[in-house]
Amino acid sequence: MSTKVTVLGLGSMGTALAGAFLAAGHRTTVWNRTAGKAAALVEKGAAEAPDAAAAVAASPLVVVCLATYDTVHEVLDPLVGDLAGRTVVNLTSGAPEQAAEAARWAEKHGFRYLDGAIMTTPPGVGNPDFMFLYSGSPEALAEHRATLAALGDPVDLGTDVTLASLYDTALLGLMWSTLTGWAHGVALVGTDGEGKAAAFTAVANRWMRAIEVFMSTYAPQADARSYPGDDATLDVHLAAIGHLVHASEARGVASGLPELFQGLVKRGIDAGHGGDSWGRLVEFVRAEGRA
Repeated sequence: MSTKVTVLGLGSMGTALAGAFLAAGHRTTVWNRTAGKAAALVEKGAAEAPDAAAAVAASPLVVVCLATYDTVHEVLDPLVGDLAGRTVVNLTSGAPEQAAEAARWAEKHGFRYLDGAIMTTPPGVGNPDFMFLYSGSPEALAEHRATLAALGDPVDLGTDVTLASLYDTALLGLMWSTLTGWAHGVALVGTDGEGKAAAFTAVANRWMRAIEVFMSTYAPQADARSYPGDDATLDVHLAAIGHLVHASEARGVASGLPELFQGLVKRGIDAGHGGDSWGRLVEFVRAEGRA
């Protein structure tokens, strides 16, 4: 069904969001603080609002993608009277504490608020294989889920409005860790000759399926804070990490990751947990574990 939606902010991501709404047949109004970015969207059928007030007035659903939360307030604070009764979906990157403050601000002024996180780059917007994370008003998400599905798969994280931002940050950490491990692996296998990155990556992609299984095995252990070493103990992992350290040193590959792994596992073993699973290391990266 065609619905009305407004997109505030036409950077590369905001432009992709508006384009996805248009592609799905939604009547899309757009606005950007700097003029001149809406021409291509207007050609596709978007309506360009002359100002933020007109953009907000055009739709019951207002999707915001601006540089910072401070910018969001600069744009919307003067318009809180116009926002009453509407839904604001904030896809601006920020901290969980900023999301909590924004939810209180929305409640004070009588509009519904969803905080969101975009788990893709602009070319992936509109692809249902990519996730958009939402937390906050369950009523708002229920009402607008079908419209928001034009952007990607809407994942409901619940009523705690901070969770979209927190998951976003944690998932990016997982991405950077994985990509740095991939870079280390490419460098390591490439020391014997050029042109091996693609071949290594094909094997690495299959290995990621096994890693999914490992994470799914250790997650309930972390929730229960009990870590039986049924598959591979920290003692076993430490021996294998020693091989990685040796191979890396011998080939001049220095990302710092093998030493990081080695130090963390040694902390677990030194604390008497050598017979536990890798999941035990969750305890050593918690705040109390650092203490």
